[in-house]
Amino acid sequence: MSTPPVRIVAVIDDDRRVLTSLANLLASGGYGTRAYESALDFFSDGCSGLACVIIDLGMRPIDGIQVLDRTVHSDEAAPVIIITGKPGEHTEDYSLQRGALGFFRKPLDGDALVDLLDSIA
Repeated sequence: MSTPPVRIVAVIDDDRRVLTSLANLLASGGYGTRAYESALDFFSDGCSGLACVIIDLGMRPIDGIQVLDRTVHSDEAAPVIIITGKPGEHTEDYSLQRGALGFFRKPLDGDALVDLLDSIA
């Protein structure tokens, strides 16, 4: 019996500790990770074959909303989850209205994140 392929999640955050933490969390949930410290690096690889993209809202020079807009409207569209340590008053609603699958404040609820990823299987 063959094993199902590992689902890959791209994680984009300029904090290496967050990248490492999310890679470990996702691995424990059975996911592989492609980690990026910038959206520019992510866009150079593209989102072909990804189960989901997790992006920090406060990235520069391309922020999480810009990644969301480009990713959900691309030919290789993938679901996007926004994470942030500095949410604004209407940030969550705005992100979800723009097409985000989910929105999490740091520190993340790891179980809820993995549950959301599992729901898009």
